[in-house]
Amino acid sequence: MPLSHAVLTLLADGPSHGYELKTRFEAAVGPQWGGLNIGHLYQILDRLVRDGHVVRDHIAQSDRPDKTIYQLTPGGAEELQTWATTPWVRTSGFRDELFLKLLGASRLGPEELAAFVSAQRQAHLADLGALTRQRRAHAGDPLVALLIDAAAAHIKADLQVIDSAEERLAGLASGDVPIHTADTTGDQATA
Repeated sequence: MPLSHAVLTLLADGPSHGYELKTRFEAAVGPQWGGLNIGHLYQILDRLVRDGHVVRDHIAQSDRPDKTIYQLTPGGAEELQTWATTPWVRTSGFRDELFLKLLGASRLGPEELAAFVSAQRQAHLADLGALTRQRRAHAGDPLVALLIDAAAAHIKADLQVIDSAEERLAGLASGDVPIHTADTTGDQATA
């Protein structure tokens, strides 16, 4: 569970409470990951406590509700060490909506495929521009810069796929195959 392990990583720096972990996570990974839902974070913390990787203590506060502080256990540190030093292996395949969109656009015909490829190319170029601006804004943070560089590399790879799609999918986009639809009027379905 990558988010659980990220929380263990943050707790390796010392005890922390939930909102502090949320803020530190978002600062550590930058804008590429997006915000961390606090409710989800507390579910992760509950699982980590249940699994013996984290302990929680309640700190009484006179002017506020009690604060819950989380701390890494020796078992949690061992789990973090194991996770952080073993290679990541893709387990869910290469599912990417881009390929489903290429399937749909190519099935509709060459004009639709060309329109999708053009629109997708423009979207990717806009994303690269935004990443370049983010890269400049986060130049002092090497981890965030690395994440931004990785995102840019993914987009460049998708651009290569898009740039070859019309030629490679020309046979699928020939438009020779009729699209069958259900007849909603009660007559026989049409092709």
